[in-house]
Amino acid sequence: MIATLNGTVSAIGLDALVVEVGGIGYLVHSAPQTLEQARHGQAILLHTELVVREDSLTLFGFLTAEETDLFRTVQSVSGIGPRIALAVLAVFTPGEFGRAIVSDDVKALTRVPGVGPKSAKRILLELKEKAARFAAFGNEEAPPGPEPDEETAALPPNAADVVTALLGLGWSQKQAEDAVTSVLSTMSEDEARLAESSLLLRLSLRSLGGQR
Repeated sequence: MIATLNGTVSAIGLDALVVEVGGIGYLVHSAPQTLEQARHGQAILLHTELVVREDSLTLFGFLTAEETDLFRTVQSVSGIGPRIALAVLAVFTPGEFGRAIVSDDVKALTRVPGVGPKSAKRILLELKEKAARFAAFGNEEAPPGPEPDEETAALPPNAADVVTALLGLGWSQKQAEDAVTSVLSTMSEDEARLAESSLLLRLSLRSLGGQR
């Protein structure tokens, strides 16, 4: 079992990064918040969870032990796998998720791509006791998602990758494109051109939060 990785970031993608430890590069899948803070060539410590399947071994990693714990806890719900668990972390901090569970907030849980009302109720039922401990983490408010603007910003090269990632999370083509365009419309031309894919994905997910 790999509990942590402490090494150097050698590559960063839209949904994963490569951490080099002792000459070996580990591909680690993660949430946008972690990828956004990673920097090529810098040291990083990730708390990890290895997901074992019959045909694959997939490593997931996060900046805090609480995020890794939440990732593991969400997967204890019947029918919930790592893809949705990762989407939970893309939308919520551990504290926000815990408070949604404690307050029986079905609507908040349906902000997660792939989670409908039925799945949200199952999550509330099965995690009522397990996830309550997360409610105490971080009482800060998450930054609001960007509001749509009448002007449409030109899509930078990495925007197509973000749209593809949103499609993979279950959003429609129009929803994905509209969300990315909405996010970019709040940025200056230079900011939009230089924006990292992980940042665009996180903000797009925030923008899509109320559409399920």
